[in-house]
Amino acid sequence: MVEVIDSGRSRAGLWRGAVAAVVVGAALVVSAVLVRHPGSAAAASTVTVTGNGTAQGAPDTLSYQIGVNSTAITASAALEENNARVGALESSLIANGIARKDMQTTGLDISTNTNPSGVVTGFTVSDVLSVVTHRLASAGRTLDAAVRVAGDGAQLYGVTFSMSNQSRVLAAARANAMKNARAAAGEYASASGASVGRVLKITEQNSSTPLPYALSGAEYTVMKSAVPLQSGSASVNALVTVVYALNG
Repeated sequence: MVEVIDSGRSRAGLWRGAVAAVVVGAALVVSAVLVRHPGSAAAASTVTVTGNGTAQGAPDTLSYQIGVNSTAITASAALEENNARVGALESSLIANGIARKDMQTTGLDISTNTNPSGVVTGFTVSDVLSVVTHRLASAGRTLDAAVRVAGDGAQLYGVTFSMSNQSRVLAAARANAMKNARAAAGEYASASGASVGRVLKITEQNSSTPLPYALSGAEYTVMKSAVPLQSGSASVNALVTVVYALNG
């Protein structure tokens, strides 16, 4: 919301006039209200605007969940088979540059299989690993090798690219947000016959980083040498509310 406050008028002029305007632009919605308050002989006016800025950067981190399913007549047999396959999966990931600290078990499940008559026919064990890597250039080959080792029971639950350090991109987004706010303040100041003065207050809202790219398990294809992955770009958004002094 944009407020233009003039404290240089008499109390009798309080609420004598109100002007409201709504400006809708690229990720910006602002409104203006003229309010007169009693004060000193010198006019003291402000304008409050909200600015939205976005900047983009190249992802440097890849995270995904990869799992193995094994089915056998008994639960112990299914678990034993699955343990061996998960061990081979972990060895493959490590051989391709994934550190142990970047692998975490995030799912382990043993379920009973039955036929239409409700008779138990076997057991299925599922084990899921969450993996993080900064080796984007070799990530496709690493995934391909892991899926081949895991075999037909392999499951890839998702691929997400992100930035490990977004401070530089966030700084650019903040600068764009301030430019956005300054432009809006200038428009209101010009419309009211004034000019924009110094910044009196800045309040930052929650900044956000949308996930730039996600790939579901049904969408990936194992190629001869590597899983095709496109990292795209990641966007960072900054939202600020700025109070400016008005001159004139």
